[in-house]
Amino acid sequence: MAGFRHRAAAFADIAMVAQPSVTLLVDLSEGEGLAYYTRCRQERGSVIIGLLPGDLRVAGRGVGECLQIRLEPVTAAAVLGASTEFSGTMVSLEEVWGRDAGRAESRLRAAASWDERFTIAAEILSRRLGARPPADPEVAHTWRRTLTSRGQVRVDGLADEVGWSRKRLWSRFQSQLGITPKRAARLVRFNHAAHLLAAGHAAASVAAESGYVDQSHLHREVKAFAGLTPAAVAVAPWLAIDDVAWPTSSPTRSPVTGGERGH
Repeated sequence: MAGFRHRAAAFADIAMVAQPSVTLLVDLSEGEGLAYYTRCRQERGSVIIGLLPGDLRVAGRGVGECLQIRLEPVTAAAVLGASTEFSGTMVSLEEVWGRDAGRAESRLRAAASWDERFTIAAEILSRRLGARPPADPEVAHTWRRTLTSRGQVRVDGLADEVGWSRKRLWSRFQSQLGITPKRAARLVRFNHAAHLLAAGHAAASVAAESGYVDQSHLHREVKAFAGLTPAAVAVAPWLAIDDVAWPTSSPTRSPVTGGERGH
């Protein structure tokens, strides 16, 4: 998780780049706050953004604060109870948590520091985590192997590792995480490539390191996931924030203002 203070004298917005996690954006701003919109939906306040958010943009004006929490899909399935419903879209946090959403926002807004907010958020998530059945161990293993391999692992091999047929793994994975194993591998691989591009690496070297056949293959995948060229993804503000908030997981690049790192 990470905390952000946004200061915009004029209306400003940035596009969200797809990543292999379900994202909670808890708006702690007073007044107008942040707005989130796609071609067919708009939300304000605190939201849950599922995997593959499409053309989602985040906009705001004035001074405010926001707590961003990234949940791996296996954890999100337990904490939110319906992660498959969020794939490709967003919903308000209130729709999922009901009155608990407002209570959580009030506690977090009243905290004296970001560290205190991180502690409160971790306690809230931990309590909800234990209230629902977890994903199958085989599904969790498959997801984490996909993540640690940076998407360069075959589904057949993962099915053999967990002792399931390919068909069963495909079905259970999709029903619990809202994405197929193959699509998950592509998303993880894209995420790694996008951060290398944002760190200033040349497209040709990124393609080779990320396991793409060639630079054209990289271009097609970046276009498919982000709707942008590799050059445009390299300067995407959403990725630039990552190096401040999550420096240990982002390739090195010059500092960018805007975030306060959490856990």
